[in-house]
Amino acid sequence: MAAARADRADRLSATLAALADPTRRAILVRLSKGVTTVKELSAPFDMSGPAVSKHLRVLERAGLIRRGRDAQRRPCTLAAAPLREVAEWAGEFRRFWDASYARLDTYLQRLAHEEKNQDGQPR
Repeated sequence: MAAARADRADRLSATLAALADPTRRAILVRLSKGVTTVKELSAPFDMSGPAVSKHLRVLERAGLIRRGRDAQRRPCTLAAAPLREVAEWAGEFRRFWDASYARLDTYLQRLAHEEKNQDGQPR
């Protein structure tokens, strides 16, 4: 059980590290629209082919993309499962934010009620 949790944490760390770079996030957005080649992926970026390949290796190691080989083409595909793990992890904080907003709402309602009671008129 502990080993599975540690493995999940390592995958999550690799995914978050890969997502930390805006170029890699842009690559994932492009891949969310469908399979594309490395050459097509590198076109919008002002960087060398090897630099784009380095970004792709980081994404591949994190399990976020798959690269294939089709004759001379090098198609890339989005692998979204690690993104689901990030969403699940971030979702655990939803209870915290929901409770915080509920407390804020209660506090604001109490303030409004107190102001109204001070002079009998709403402000």
